[in-house]
Amino acid sequence: MDHASQTNTEGHVVALEDESTDGISRLSFLATGAAAGVGATLLGPLGKAATALADRGNGALSKGDAAILRFLAAAELIEADLWQQYNELGGIQDAQVPGGKASPPYVSALEVLDGDMSQYIHDNTHDEVSHFTFINAYLKSRGAEPVNLDRFRELPSSKATGAQQIGRLTNLTELTVDTSWWTKYRSSTKNPDLGDKFPRAVPGMAAGRFPAIPRSDSDLEPADHIQAIANTAGFHFGAVEQTGTSLYPALAQRVSDPEALRVLLSIGPTEAMHFQTWHDKAGNAPPLTDPVTGLVFPDLNAPPLGGEEFKTNLIMPKPTVFLRRSLPVASIVRPTNTQGAALATFNAIAAEELFRGQPKEFFSTLRELATAADAPNAGDRRRR
Repeated sequence: MDHASQTNTEGHVVALEDESTDGISRLSFLATGAAAGVGATLLGPLGKAATALADRGNGALSKGDAAILRFLAAAELIEADLWQQYNELGGIQDAQVPGGKASPPYVSALEVLDGDMSQYIHDNTHDEVSHFTFINAYLKSRGAEPVNLDRFRELPSSKATGAQQIGRLTNLTELTVDTSWWTKYRSSTKNPDLGDKFPRAVPGMAAGRFPAIPRSDSDLEPADHIQAIANTAGFHFGAVEQTGTSLYPALAQRVSDPEALRVLLSIGPTEAMHFQTWHDKAGNAPPLTDPVTGLVFPDLNAPPLGGEEFKTNLIMPKPTVFLRRSLPVASIVRPTNTQGAALATFNAIAAEELFRGQPKEFFSTLRELATAADAPNAGDRRRR
């Protein structure tokens, strides 16, 4: 079967542990050192380093490396849960990403941002399912405990036609979204790693709780209301994926096992690909005022935005200060400070009200995973 997911008895997207393509196991292929010889030949003196990074991992992971991978598995589980909800109502439902039935008015509103939104949502969902499945399988293969959050799948589903009525980990109906990622990646003089702050592209989204999917069929009209919901989703897509874009390089600095490092360096760039896609689409959100919630989406091409720095079609990271302000600017992922990266990620996601309705035990569980990943001995390469 040439897909990496299926639906369990409760309707959740779950991934197959070992996807095969043309008879080649994805897990075994990624774990081989097939590229090592080529790397050694091309890199000359650096060949030994390339070979080491391509080696198959032996034995159990250190406690610290396992903690880092367990937090990443939890983060990917959460991403897969929220993306499944977006896909049920706004994406494409098929053998790869089963469940739900798209809501035509919601799909039409999303297509105002881009005509291919359904495909992109589907592909992002499929990717996140593959990530948590792989990381959990990898943890098991290296003698570490995988992450399971199924006991917390109790949040209600949207009641809109097309959504599955199953328990969820995340709540997409009362979001508080920080849209400063829009301006952060366009600044040529500031970097959050150096303590800089950034204005929000849509200030109102940080001042209330707004739906990013229709809560019921009553949200499908009037037209400006369902469009505001789609606009909210568009900005939330970018907020989610810019977090993953930063998290992988931040935690890769702390991993000590060469193969575990390879896992982070291989998955992380795909999060950046997701982020660039959503950065592009959010720029197409039409200016409007939601007649139901009062949320205002400003004209992104008008003051205080607009101008050369804030053109809506600028989607590549603008070169900015890095490490020290005395150095030349560089186009970079931001932030990548490794200290406290996991807990900062958890706090940022929680601040979105994404977990609204979850019990204290859920927050404690994720906080413990983040704290373990951030511990001073959690695979910190500088201690070797």
